[in-house]
Order: sequence, then C-alpha cells, then structure tokens
Amino acid sequence: MRGVEKNKTAKERAVLSWMMAAFAVVMLVLGNYAVRLLGAALLAAGLWYQKKRVRNRLHELTAYLEQANTGNAPVLSALGEDELSKLEDQIYKTVTYLYLTREEAVRTKNEFARNLSNIAHQIKTPITAISLCVQAMEGEEGKEGREQILRQLTRLTRLEEALLLLARLDAGTLVLKKKQTDVYTLLVLAADNLQEIFARAEVSVVIPEMGEILVSVDPDWTMEAVMNLMKNCAESCAGGCVRCFYEQNPLYTEIRIQDEGAGFDGKDLPHLFERFYRGTNAAEGGTGIGLSLAKELIERQDGVIRAGNLPEGGACFEIRFYRH
Repeated sequence: MRGVEKNKTAKERAVLSWMMAAFAVVMLVLGNYAVRLLGAALLAAGLWYQKKRVRNRLHELTAYLEQANTGNAPVLSALGEDELSKLEDQIYKTVTYLYLTREEAVRTKNEFARNLSNIAHQIKTPITAISLCVQAMEGEEGKEGREQILRQLTRLTRLEEALLLLARLDAGTLVLKKKQTDVYTLLVLAADNLQEIFARAEVSVVIPEMGEILVSVDPDWTMEAVMNLMKNCAESCAGGCVRCFYEQNPLYTEIRIQDEGAGFDGKDLPHLFERFYRGTNAAEGGTGIGLSLAKELIERQDGVIRAGNLPEGGACFEIRFYRH
C-alpha cells in the first residue's frame, strides 16, 4: 500500500512540475513584462524542482547499490514512477540475480572443499596399509621393488597433504598467523627442508645474506609456499643451481627464486598457477598442485607472485609482499 501511495505522490509531483513549466511558458509568450517575469521565475522554479527530484532519485538508487555492495541491501520497493523507474527495475533484477549467483557459488565452493577433504582421507587409508606392508618386508630380495613402492608412497603422501590443504583453503578454515619474519632465515629453512631433493637432483642452492629484512607473514605457511617454488626449480635444472635474492623498498619486500634450467614454455606461462596444470617441462611424478598452493598462500597474505623466464635462460619466480 505504501509503495502505491509513493508512486501516486511521485506521479502527482511530476505532473505538477510539468504543469508549472507549461504555465510559465504560456506566461512568457502572452503576458506583459511583469507577467513574463513571473513566468520566468515559475519556469526556473519548475526546472530546479525537476533537477532536484532527479538528483534525489539518483541518490536513492546509489545508496541502494552501496548497500548491495556490502550484502545488506533490503528489498527494493518502488521509489517512484518516473523516467528512472525502468533503471530502478533493472538494478533490482541485477542485484537479485547477483545475490542468487553468489549463494550458489558459495554452496558449490563448500561442496568442492568437502569433496577434496573426503578424497584426501580416502587416499590416506591405502597409504597406511602399503607403508605397513613395506616395513614388514625383509631381506635383499625385492629391494628395488620396495624402493619403488616407497617412492610412490611419498608421492601419494604429498598428494594427500596438498588436497587437505586445498580443502582448508577453499573452506576458509586455514588460519594464517602473521608475525615479523626475517627473509634470509625463511629461505634458509625452506632450503634445509629440501636437502634430500637437492641432493638427488645434484642441485646447489645459493642464498646470499643481505642483512636483516623483515616481512609480516605466517612463517610456516610462507615457508611451505617457498619450498614449492624451490622444489619446482630444482626439478627443472638437474645438476644446476637454484639462486635466491631478496630486497626491500618503501613499497614492498621482494623475493626472487630462479634456476638454470630450460625455463617455461611460452604457452604454459598463463596457466602455471592453475590447479592440477602440468606444463611442457614439468618433472615426472608431479601433481600440478604445488604452484597453485604457493600462489594462494602468498595472495592470502597481501602478496603477489608471478613467473617468467630470465633473459639468459632459466625460470624465475618473483614474490612481492606489499607494505601497509
């Protein structure tokens, strides 16, 4: 009922303003000097009222859009029947559609996170069983087979851990605890955790100490992201060297991790950080999750990451944590 009354009032006001304008024009054409002056005043008043009415309507629609942007928009009742009514109707339809789309996206995301978690837990059961069987095997006979099984177990374990982490990220349950962390210490600890991989690939690691540079991050999860990048470099430059550099300026702290391998294929560059994407030069046995995990962990800490090729050859990862 209130909406009908508001529509009626708006119509009446619009008609009144146009009648005032028409009457003013007649007075300007037919009246004497005083009447023409009065007509001019009425015309100006009518135009001013029209402008004010349109401005108020735009303000109301803008306020509604601002509320919609924060997710608190009420149901939009008819604000008036005028030249902006069609725009008002389209805004309401668009906002309603976006709300429904967002709810569906959230539901799908939560369902995907649950599925990932279930898959990871299903993988864990055969891993445990196989691991126990391998431990029970004795003697030299079948040693090569046991080593192959152990390598596959390691791969499955990494996959399980990555899927669980993806599930936590998608569900929003991963808590990042930021604190001031020294970049050099972060890089050294990440490299120490990968010594076995570096040794197997005969890769050396160079991390020059460039003084204390602090960055506000979660040290454990940031180290996990850096390890994924270092591991990718090590697998791409067997017998070569992985180099790390870092610096800080008033805007951001930058970390660069680069290798001496073949670099990235041009067609792979736009897709490197997509989940489960495996590039042309990807190492055998990879899961295609490591780089996407690194990206998500860094971006959730107000950082950005990009990958590219060095002019002299080799791949390079560049991380920037912006200062606030």
